Amino acid sequence: MDEAGPPIRTPDQRLRVFVSSTLKELAEERQAVRSAIESLQLAPVMFELGSRPHPPRSLYRSYLAQSDVFVGIYGERYGWVAPGEAVSGLEDEYALSGDLPSLIYVLEPAPDREPRLRALLDRVRSDDRTSYRSYRDAAELAALVRQDLATLLAERFDAGRARARGRAAPGIPAPYSAMLGRDVERDALLGLLARPDVRIVTIVGDGGIGKSRLAIEVAGAAAAAGSSVAFAMLETITVPERVITVMARALGVRDTGDAPLEEKVVDALADRDVLLVVDNVEHVLAAASLLVRLIGAAPGLTLLVTSRSPLRVRAERRFPLGPLGLPEPGASPAAIAEAPAVALFVERATAVRPGFRLTPANAATVAEICRRLDGSPLAIELAAARLLWMPVDELLRRLESALTLLVGGARDLPERQRALRSTIQWSVDLLEPGAARALTALAVPAGPFLGATAEAVLGAAGIDDPVGAITALAEASLLRSEERGDSPVLSLPALVRAFARDAGPAELLESAKTAWIDHYRRAAADAARELRGASQLMTLQRLELEVENIGGVVRLLLDDRRLDAAAEHAWALYLYLWIGGYLGLVREWMTELLAIAEREGIALAVRTQAIALYYTHAPRFWQEPTADVVPGMQASRDRFAEAGDAGGAALADVSIGLGLLDRPEGPDVPGAMAVLERSGAAFRELGESWGEAMTLVMLGRIALLTGAVDEALERFEQSLALATAERELLGIVIARNHCGWARLLAGDLAGAADDMSASLDESLALGHDEGVAYGLEGFVGVRGAQGDAAAAGLLQGAAQALRRRKGALNRSGFDFSTPIVQRLRDAGAGAVFDEAAAKGTTMPLAEAIALVREP
Repeated sequence: MDEAGPPIRTPDQRLRVFVSSTLKELAEERQAVRSAIESLQLAPVMFELGSRPHPPRSLYRSYLAQSDVFVGIYGERYGWVAPGEAVSGLEDEYALSGDLPSLIYVLEPAPDREPRLRALLDRVRSDDRTSYRSYRDAAELAALVRQDLATLLAERFDAGRARARGRAAPGIPAPYSAMLGRDVERDALLGLLARPDVRIVTIVGDGGIGKSRLAIEVAGAAAAAGSSVAFAMLETITVPERVITVMARALGVRDTGDAPLEEKVVDALADRDVLLVVDNVEHVLAAASLLVRLIGAAPGLTLLVTSRSPLRVRAERRFPLGPLGLPEPGASPAAIAEAPAVALFVERATAVRPGFRLTPANAATVAEICRRLDGSPLAIELAAARLLWMPVDELLRRLESALTLLVGGARDLPERQRALRSTIQWSVDLLEPGAARALTALAVPAGPFLGATAEAVLGAAGIDDPVGAITALAEASLLRSEERGDSPVLSLPALVRAFARDAGPAELLESAKTAWIDHYRRAAADAARELRGASQLMTLQRLELEVENIGGVVRLLLDDRRLDAAAEHAWALYLYLWIGGYLGLVREWMTELLAIAEREGIALAVRTQAIALYYTHAPRFWQEPTADVVPGMQASRDRFAEAGDAGGAALADVSIGLGLLDRPEGPDVPGAMAVLERSGAAFRELGESWGEAMTLVMLGRIALLTGAVDEALERFEQSLALATAERELLGIVIARNHCGWARLLAGDLAGAADDMSASLDESLALGHDEGVAYGLEGFVGVRGAQGDAAAAGLLQGAAQALRRRKGALNRSGFDFSTPIVQRLRDAGAGAVFDEAAAKGTTMPLAEAIALVREP
């Protein structure tokens, strides 16, 4: 881009799809493409949606710079060439699309295509980074765009793919600053981790020495080299039992409660080579036995651990990490400049004061500052931040004074740690009172938080000018900003957070804790409504940004013995916990809640009893195949009814219906239908269409199992209509998949393929891995019914591999593909199916999706 200035923000901050075409000529096509993009809950970035007071060229260039996918639509016209320009905006947009994934669609036939457009299309055809397809009309174009975008989204499920525009690989934290002076350590670690006899490497060093930053660099380098990498940050947990939860989340394994989580992680890793970084282990060292069990059960797993203390297990290779290299006393300015500690100081100083330079006049002063701070990267970063307003000589003078005064109070710490703690104290002492109080308030949550959240909580905690306080903390490097997905989140460095908790006024910490709890409880209550409608996807994404803190509220409430409030918070998050795969975790929370109440004689509200019984019994349907969940769920339903919560009672009825169909003594179909009809009627009376849609799917499943295909299809279509009216994407996914099965069993293969394809596309847009697996399994049925045993087997293997990697193993008794596969076996194609299924387990998901697209 040749225009400078602030970016012109796109209208929507979801995954952004830039649409390039001539405007008037292809108006119908543009509208069709916009609808296709929005149907996948993505954001179309289109010139006509902007209406901004900027020159058109600046507008589309700024929009392109912020987009994630480029879609080019070409008809017959080359487009207008502005005065002073050599090419039209159409060609300029293509040229500026750079390394974005590009989907190109060309109208055919187009007998009057202009020569300059023909030349541009010849160039596009020769560009191996683009996907190039022809279309006949707007309707066909919309279908192609929808399918191709969904296929592109499938890549998010394939491990080890780094984004092309300089961002970290998925799951690896984005570095908050350049890594300087650690090239030797990085290369040594990569070499060590590449050895087959090395399974656990622990980077050991003092707090603030740069262990996590080095681990991020190593992880990024390994991912760039093609390795599958995951990153588990443990700083937000307090007990060893939660380590497996964080590791599972990093690996993409869902805790649905259908099996012990450690078992699911081992299963997910069984046939994979993975480097798993486990960061900040020092406060949960008792989890070392878990790490040893995992490497013993998963031969392709290698662990890179960071800790202030070694694990002290036999498989461990320790990698001590010392401070950054310092210049020798009396070194020349040139030698000083080459010292890693000085290089970091200069890098951070220029970040806050762009005009700062290391010169012969100030080199010795900078070197002395770095020596005073003992080469600690965090201490150097905090000190350099003060150059925003303080000359370097003054920085040294005040730093010397502060360290002399403060170190004496920390004699129980090693010398290097005393210097770091004193630097933090000095940095805090330089803050205005409001910013210092804000630091204490922001130390309550363990995980990252949005800026808007911090502003709201600080205001509620009585901090004047929250925005000014946040800015002051960021300028002092006491508050960091990092990317999570495409959104910036804030966090305190772990040592700064610990310091603020220890040193902050107790009454302020308590009031801040109340403010954080109240904020996230309101956020959960709002989300409970938003997750049941058109904003479902955006709400899921927003909650995921602060998931550690939102879930941490339950922990805070349990510790404070506010048991009723803990249950209410967990219940408000019901849909999020279900879709996100956290039902196993909430079952543990509620089990603990009931145990606390019984042990300490705490009387629970009737509704709290209902919620706790629901969460402790419903997951048993998946986790314990021989368990009878009906008595526990009936107790939950009765308490919901007693509390006057008809919606809770209706939801409990759904689980009761499932349980009745799977009773140890045999299915009770009439009883299940009666309970589900009662549930649906209650949801309908409450106006809860998402719940009614869910019960209709269950009733339709029963109809399919009893051979009433027409009745089943009617139920599924009713469910789809309700979900579509509310634009509730998960409900649409589920209903469409079931419509596909009903059509397939009725012999309508084309209709079945259309429904299952749409369901699969929507699952990809939602990021719902279980829905993707069900979509692939639907096409096992389609291809099997077509007699294509090889394709059916490949898709079966791909679906099984996805379920294993994601921990989405909770298949119910409603399995419609088995009879179709059995017919293939009866026809003599069993060996072909089994061989293809084995091959499919190693097939990338994008290839499986491409197989689904084949006619």
